[in-house]
Amino acid sequence: MSLHDSSSWDENEIGALGAKVAALKASMSKVIVGQRDVIDSLIICLLGGGHALVEGVPGLGKTLLVKSLSQATAMEFRRVQFTPDLMPSDIVGTEILEEDHATGKREFRFQRGPVFTQVLLADEINRAPPKTQSALLEAMQERCVTFAGQTHRLPRPFFVLATQNPIEQAGTYPLPEAQLDRFLLRIDVGYPTEAEEVAMVSATTHAGLADAEPVMDVATLLRLQQLVRDIEIGQHLLVYATRLVRATRPKESSVAAVQKHVGWGAGPRAGQALVLAAKARALMHNRLAVTREDIVAMLLPVLAHRVLRNFEAEADGIAVADILAALRNDVRPD
Repeated sequence: MSLHDSSSWDENEIGALGAKVAALKASMSKVIVGQRDVIDSLIICLLGGGHALVEGVPGLGKTLLVKSLSQATAMEFRRVQFTPDLMPSDIVGTEILEEDHATGKREFRFQRGPVFTQVLLADEINRAPPKTQSALLEAMQERCVTFAGQTHRLPRPFFVLATQNPIEQAGTYPLPEAQLDRFLLRIDVGYPTEAEEVAMVSATTHAGLADAEPVMDVATLLRLQQLVRDIEIGQHLLVYATRLVRATRPKESSVAAVQKHVGWGAGPRAGQALVLAAKARALMHNRLAVTREDIVAMLLPVLAHRVLRNFEAEADGIAVADILAALRNDVRPD
């Protein structure tokens, strides 16, 4: 199937890049026990050039998941534990006064913070105050840091995985909807099956887990991200994706579940995210064109954090997944 700019791609390169994606998944799967859907979603988010918000209780291997991704792609990895006393300068950096001992001259130098990396794990992002959250989210959106009038570019690629603990809300600062919109996907990490948990306990109580094998370099990853942008999507599927996003808005929607249970729907950025994630999923499945299945499969991770339930939905125990299921059934492509 054709690409938008077929002149810059040849079949041999496309085949080699597809093999690299398969090798990346295999390398991570050797370290991570189970969680196949989570691994897929994480790779899709990386290929799409976005950031991921991960929700899951402690002990499910979220840190190992991100560390394995950085090892398999030969990217620099840093982890920051978000706490109530964390300041913006602890994330982006600050200026320090240095003295040249030979000349006695003093000058300020920008000391880069942990955000200057390629893979950043922002652990429990909702435990830091809004000012610190905003400093990170601005860097995610702009891909740069401005300090004292100077703009400092972040490395490429730049991938943030932020975690939230869904069971502990005391002492937290929930991310505003406008800031949640900066994440391409929300990935829910559930408990493993019994067989997976047995394998996990066995692997971690013997010699320990080995590091993920490097199977991809940064240049290859950047080329893959470019390939995702060039993947074909039909006009009818663009209309379908846009229609799905618009149907999450109560005042515009004809879906009964949305009218009854949604307080605020997704904005235009959601449509961009849905199409981009669908393109990345198509590449994951060795296809160079998006299908309706790709759009439907990415509907929940793209919209789960962008659709705000109203009080009635919360009181009735209606989950966002239930609303999106009704949306998927009622909104049809032409």
